Amino acid sequence: MLEKITSTFSGIIKTLAGKSTITEKNIEETVEQIKMALLEADVNLRVVRRFVNSTIEEAKGEKVLKAVDPGQQFVKIINDKIIAMLGDKKTDLALKGPDTQSVILLLGLQGAGKTTAAHKLAYRLKKEGRKPLLVACDLVRPAAVEQLCVLGEKIDVPVYKEDGGKNAVKIAANSIDFAKKNGLDTIIVDTAGRLQIDEDMMKELVDVKKKVNPVETILVADSMTGQNAVDIAKSFDEQLGLSGVILTKFDSDARGGAALSLKSITNKPILFIGTGEKTEDFEPFHPDRIASRILGMGDIVTLVEKAQETVDQEQAAKLQKKMARNEFTLQDMLEQFESVEKMGSVSKLLDMMPGLAGQISEDQIDKAGIKHQKAIIQSMTKKERANHLIIGPARRKRIAKGSGTSVQEVNKLIKQFEKTKLTMKKLTRNRGAQAKMMNALASQMGSSGGLGGMDLSKLGNMKFPGGFHF
Repeated sequence: MLEKITSTFSGIIKTLAGKSTITEKNIEETVEQIKMALLEADVNLRVVRRFVNSTIEEAKGEKVLKAVDPGQQFVKIINDKIIAMLGDKKTDLALKGPDTQSVILLLGLQGAGKTTAAHKLAYRLKKEGRKPLLVACDLVRPAAVEQLCVLGEKIDVPVYKEDGGKNAVKIAANSIDFAKKNGLDTIIVDTAGRLQIDEDMMKELVDVKKKVNPVETILVADSMTGQNAVDIAKSFDEQLGLSGVILTKFDSDARGGAALSLKSITNKPILFIGTGEKTEDFEPFHPDRIASRILGMGDIVTLVEKAQETVDQEQAAKLQKKMARNEFTLQDMLEQFESVEKMGSVSKLLDMMPGLAGQISEDQIDKAGIKHQKAIIQSMTKKERANHLIIGPARRKRIAKGSGTSVQEVNKLIKQFEKTKLTMKKLTRNRGAQAKMMNALASQMGSSGGLGGMDLSKLGNMKFPGGFHF
């Protein structure tokens, strides 16, 4: 996610953060580097110029040049400017209360991912306590209705369709009556798209919107199309009046041009981003968190939220006590592997860690390594998982054979387990050690005492898989 621009920005920030003095020449050289990075990221030229001018003007003031910590102050200015480009703050959906119907109209070109986004949004709203209904109004793309039905069944959300129906406006209108009769409060209308904008499509969408009076009119756009996504948003907004945008395929976008240009050019907020193929790979768009990722500072808050969504807090508390008592076992380690897998791909998790964002690609991660480690533990008996000290040479040979690995790999896993056990014991007993570990990450960025002025030792009791917390 945004690997290319993150790699460039993190290098710039690392150099800046450690400077005890900043000159006008430093500022101009740095801003020129940022300018080139933004242009390479396919950010709109007008947006880049605005960013460059305002950054230079603010950075050359006394606030930076005469600051006690000018490097950090300059980094803060850059961070604030990136956040402003992305939209300043998170925008929530303007949904009505549960006693009435809220219509969300999804628009977009063919191939942008409207149908997939519709089911991901429905899944998210259902988790938040809403009662969604998916409406199949894409009568143009072959099998679009069938696809929505399959996706709706997957997440146990009803889909309104009309067999043989040929009028999208009528289907959309009828879906509201259906929702009222069945106590459904959020209607998500999946509309037809084309390979490019045309008059027939726009006329149909205008008619649908007039009929259903949506609270949200959202464009679904492919983030990998860069500035083209911004142009598409402008065209849809002119004729339909958008309330926001969903950017799909955000996890595959190495540049970030669409995200960095949309708000400035269209004045429409990015509401959600698609971050993978799974149903749950769909996140609210937080400008400050994305800016932090772009600058290589990670996104600890989202990482914690993911952990809290996937980890049983009661089990985590029990495990934390076990680690403090030095009772952490190989079975516990296996369960931790499985917990981490539920949170998403390892590369995505690393992107959220300070100092690692954009530094490690999916290709560099040894995916087979975790599978082998799981296979090794799964080839052990219950007694062996509970007490690794009984695993002698003969048992190790049997485990290697059963897991399709080597004795050397079994030995390596047991050594890793022993080291993990010792580390976890120290962390659960020593809050100071936890703070030291987190601020060691910060020092890699060249900052003192935390990232962007944030002291990581003050993150509070935010629990991660494995029961340990910061």
